[in-house]
Amino acid sequence: MVSALGMTAVLGGCGSTGSSDVTLRLVAADYGDSAANSSKKYWDALVKEYEKQHSGVKIEVSVYSWNDVDRKVKEMVEAGDAPDLAQIGAYADYAAAGKLYPASDLLSIRTQADFLSQLSDAGQWKHTQYGIPFAASTRVLFYNKTLFSKAGITPPTTWDQLAADAEALKAKGVKYPFALPLGPEEAQAETMQWLLSGGNGGSGYTDDVGTYTIDSAANVETFSWLKDELVGKDLTGPVAPGKLNRADAFAAFADGQVGMLNGHPTLIQQAEKKGVKFGMVPMPGRTGKARASMGVADWMMAFKQNGHADQIGDFLDFVYTEKNVLDFSRTYGLLPVTGSASNTMAASDEPVDKTLRPFLEQLPTSELYPVGKTSWAAVSAAVKQNIGQAVAPGGSPAGVLTRLQSTAMAADSSNAD
Repeated sequence: MVSALGMTAVLGGCGSTGSSDVTLRLVAADYGDSAANSSKKYWDALVKEYEKQHSGVKIEVSVYSWNDVDRKVKEMVEAGDAPDLAQIGAYADYAAAGKLYPASDLLSIRTQADFLSQLSDAGQWKHTQYGIPFAASTRVLFYNKTLFSKAGITPPTTWDQLAADAEALKAKGVKYPFALPLGPEEAQAETMQWLLSGGNGGSGYTDDVGTYTIDSAANVETFSWLKDELVGKDLTGPVAPGKLNRADAFAAFADGQVGMLNGHPTLIQQAEKKGVKFGMVPMPGRTGKARASMGVADWMMAFKQNGHADQIGDFLDFVYTEKNVLDFSRTYGLLPVTGSASNTMAASDEPVDKTLRPFLEQLPTSELYPVGKTSWAAVSAAVKQNIGQAVAPGGSPAGVLTRLQSTAMAADSSNAD
C-alpha cells in the first residue's frame, strides 16, 4: 500500500511497552525513508512526553511501512483484536462496519474546532466524522527553471500557455516537456488534479452532494484536451502516460529530463538532492488558475472494541497540540491538519516552512478524494487501471470515462453509501 500522500516507506518496529492502569495500542504508518527519520522516532518521543504527564496510561506504538500497515490493521480487526488507534490511509470501511468511535466522542471541542474544515468534512461517513485527519498535502506545478530559461518561456497560468510551453520545450529537445503519469501507481491523483482544473465547473470525481460525476461533460472535455493537445502532439515524453508511474516521473524530473509536472512536497528534496533548479506555481486552469487544487490526507481513527474512549480522547488531544502537529509536518515535509499549526507555518521564516508555503497556500481551497464513500477504494483502483486508455492513440475519453462512471455507480450501490 502507498499512503494517500504518495509516500512509500520500508520500516517496522514497536514503541514502548509496560503495565499500567490502561494500555492503548496504536498502529501507525511510517513516513520515513530510513532508520534515521522513521516515524517510530517521532512517536517514541511523543509517547515518552505523554506518559511522563499521565502515569496511569501506557501507549504501545507499532510502526509499519505503507506497504504493510493497512493490511496489518485489517488482519487485527478481522482476528477480533483491533488496536485502540490506527493511523492509516482509509477509515470508511471501518466506520461503515460500526467499529469506530465518532470523533465527537473522543476529542475536546477545542481540538475538533482546530481541524481545517475541508479535512474534517472529508473525514465524515454519513454526515458523522470518524476519520480524524493526521497529515495533508496538496499538488502544485513544478517546472525546471534551467530548461525554461533555455526555451525562453515563463511558467503557465492557463492550459493554452502550458501547451505552448511544452511545444517550446520539445523544440529544445526536452525528453518530457510535460510528464503526465497516468500509470497504475497513482493515476487517480493526476486525474483528479486535471479534473479540478477543467473549465465549466470541472468537479473532480463527485458533485457537491457526493454523487459520482466522472463522465460529466466538463470531465470529458478535459481528457479530450489532454489527448488532443498534449499526448497527441507528442508533448508528454517517450513513455505512454498510461505506462508512466508517478515515482518514475518524479525521478525523471530530478534527473533534469522533465520540463513540467504536478508534484507534492516530497519532490522538493528529491530534486534538490540532484541539484535541479526548479520553481513551483499553482496548477493552471482551462482559462486561468485552477478552481481548486487536489488535497490528500491520511487518517487517524479509534476502534470501539476495547473501550477506553476517555483515555484515547485525552491522548489524541495531546497528539494534536500545535507543537506536535508542527513537529510532524516539519519532519516529513507535510502540511499541518489544524488551523493553529497552519497559521504558525504560514507566518514562519523557518526554511522548511517557507519551502512548504506554496502547498500550504493551496490547502484552504483544496478538494479531497471522496474518501468518505466505501466505494472509493474500488473506484480508485478502476481509475488507476483504465484512465491511461482515455489519452492513448485511438482511445475514447468519453468511452473510458463512461465505463468508469458505470463502475463507480455499481460500486456505490453494492456498498450502499
